[in-house]
Amino acid sequence: MPGAVTDSTQIRNLIKESRTIAIVGVSDKPERPSYGVAKYLLEHSHYTIFLVNPMLDTALGERVYHSLGEIPEHIDLVDVFRKPSDCMEVLADAIAVGADAIWLQLGIASPEVLEAGTAAGMNVVMDRCLKVDYSNFL
Repeated sequence: MPGAVTDSTQIRNLIKESRTIAIVGVSDKPERPSYGVAKYLLEHSHYTIFLVNPMLDTALGERVYHSLGEIPEHIDLVDVFRKPSDCMEVLADAIAVGADAIWLQLGIASPEVLEAGTAAGMNVVMDRCLKVDYSNFL
């Protein structure tokens, strides 16, 4: 059932069921959280990872897509490293490409994203770190 994903069972199921993840707002700077999460998931997870940032062409030795719409595969989960005011735009892009879930990283919450994402049939995670939850649950 789409909506807010908040309890540990829901988080675990989302992590286990996802196969493709787009990391929106990835940085090429090692000190940035998005870089660390992307690096960890590329090196330690079972996911196919797509990096997204309109200002970069590569990061972590991988191609960086300029938008979700450029990604040639279905996206199960969109992991967002953007300020809250940018998250509705990311959600609109995620809905447009048919992504199943949106995950707002630790420190990011948006009631508008929760409402609109749920209405669009998506699972919505807010204010959690995918790297931490992945390492805790698998």
